[in-house]
Amino acid sequence: MRIVIDEKIPYLSSALAEMGHEVIALPGVAIKNAHLRDAEALFVRTRTICDAALLAGSAVRFIGTATIGYDHIDCTYCAKNGIKWTNAAGCNADAVLQYVQAVVYEWARDRKRSIEGLTLGIVGVGEIGSRVARWASGVGMNLLLNDPPREARGEKGFVSLSTLAAGSDIITFHPSLVVDGVCPSYHLADAAFFSKLKKCKLFINASRGPVVDNAALLNAIERAQIEDAVLDVWENEPDINLSLLNKVYMATPHIAGYSAEGKINATGIVLRAFAKFFGCEHTLPSLALPAPSPSRVVAPSLPSALLKIYSPHLDSVALKANPQSFEDLRNNYKLRREPSAFDIIIEN
Repeated sequence: MRIVIDEKIPYLSSALAEMGHEVIALPGVAIKNAHLRDAEALFVRTRTICDAALLAGSAVRFIGTATIGYDHIDCTYCAKNGIKWTNAAGCNADAVLQYVQAVVYEWARDRKRSIEGLTLGIVGVGEIGSRVARWASGVGMNLLLNDPPREARGEKGFVSLSTLAAGSDIITFHPSLVVDGVCPSYHLADAAFFSKLKKCKLFINASRGPVVDNAALLNAIERAQIEDAVLDVWENEPDINLSLLNKVYMATPHIAGYSAEGKINATGIVLRAFAKFFGCEHTLPSLALPAPSPSRVVAPSLPSALLKIYSPHLDSVALKANPQSFEDLRNNYKLRREPSAFDIIIEN
């Protein structure tokens, strides 16, 4: 069958070709309705808006987005028109954990602070937030957790957003982007939220840009309600707020989840869903990554080892020097490897 894909989804084109399909690979923002007239399947990332304008009159029966987020897919339209869609839930959770660890360890080193005993507030305790919580607890941090959807299901252990804001030294955001509904997350961090901060030393958003009101964040930084902020995701990407860019401690171009492991996981998830939908699971090729070279990391401590594997500082320098290249930096990002790929040796 004919399949249209975002050309930046790693490992996908060759896998589909090996399965015997005709693959049309295009930049995500360049995929248009005309490309889909004879295409039964579509694979995208967040830059391709899958709505009536793109899909009306097309042959598409399946959409796979190689991302955790799916707010770029008009789920209602798909349901009404018999289009099956799937996302890659949890695919890059370990990659985002790696990003948060690196940001916190780099910040602690630069600011000459110990993170042990600090209180970490986590907003959104799903696949990613849960991993961040386990790591933080393991290194001696206290936790404040906020997750209204889980709390609404009767789960315990969560606090209000106001309580988290007032009691956290470090705050990291990991909710899905939900604009409407019972538990919306659009502008969850707004002026009212920032006004409740009491001791926030570091603020991190590696979820979705509109979860944080960027104008309100800029004002909070200027008013010293936050000592340092790190943004990987932004409102109005790739046309980001340059004043905010110049004020944050670190700025990266939406690459927190961009590890080789995360990408191959995402491709595998959507590929398996595609094969199941079309009944061609017997044709699925195997996907595997080679070992990194070198594969051994020697350091005096685990934080030092993790920063040897990945330091967000270089990504931040690149974006701050060339903000107009946001999309190029993201699309041509050299995928990093996760710590699990390495043999880590602590010298002491």
